[in-house]
Amino acid sequence: MIRESHKTTGFVLRTLNYSESDLIITFYSHDFGKFKGIAKGAKKSKKRFANVFEPFSLTNIIFTRKSRDMLAFIESCDIIDHFNTIRQDMEKTLIASYFIDLTDHFSPEGKKNEKVFELLQDFLFMLNREKTSDAIIRFFEMRLLKLAGFEPALDHCIVCKTPVTNGNLYYFHANDGGIKCSTCAKPQRYEKPVSTGTVRTLLLGKDMDIDKIKLITLTDSSAIESRSILTEFITHVLGREVKSLRVMEQVRKFCT
Repeated sequence: MIRESHKTTGFVLRTLNYSESDLIITFYSHDFGKFKGIAKGAKKSKKRFANVFEPFSLTNIIFTRKSRDMLAFIESCDIIDHFNTIRQDMEKTLIASYFIDLTDHFSPEGKKNEKVFELLQDFLFMLNREKTSDAIIRFFEMRLLKLAGFEPALDHCIVCKTPVTNGNLYYFHANDGGIKCSTCAKPQRYEKPVSTGTVRTLLLGKDMDIDKIKLITLTDSSAIESRSILTEFITHVLGREVKSLRVMEQVRKFCT
């Protein structure tokens, strides 16, 4: 079977040591979605693959493979953007690592989705030039969940279907994929209360122009509520905790 040659642009999601000199790299690419490739001699070569396989680097990739379900052979990989500003800041590095971790978890291998690629690209570029904020993290989560087909229902009660109304209190149910009004919720101790303001901010941020996101600031209470419901929902959908989020939270506690 003849190996076909391909060229694409992709972000490095993660790397895995394979033998003494080789690496297996997982990319999220513009043209092929998530795929894995082996870079022969990558750990020893100072010319072909110098510093190109660091997480969240944006690269030009040339690879060959016999079929879509087989491991690709990385012929060359060149840096487009290394995001140096992010790498010089611990908080930004932790957020970028979380973005690529989430993208990895929510992306089936071999399924092309240009909008997911553009989402990751837009938010890394924004993180590279803007100050960090909880809003940036939460809006990335919301948009990725939507693109992956797991958008939580936040604009209405999932039981009575009544639209969100100012002044009302709601409860988020991860197992049911959305919010319930106080009448329908019959709240128990384990359920997550969430204010109308938090709900409306999340709905605003998931669709607004990318350049306007930097103007949104979450109040302390909204930051706590939105983080609580979204991380619980993501954990529920994936069936496991996202390690990079836990690391980010631990470092934040240590540094405050």
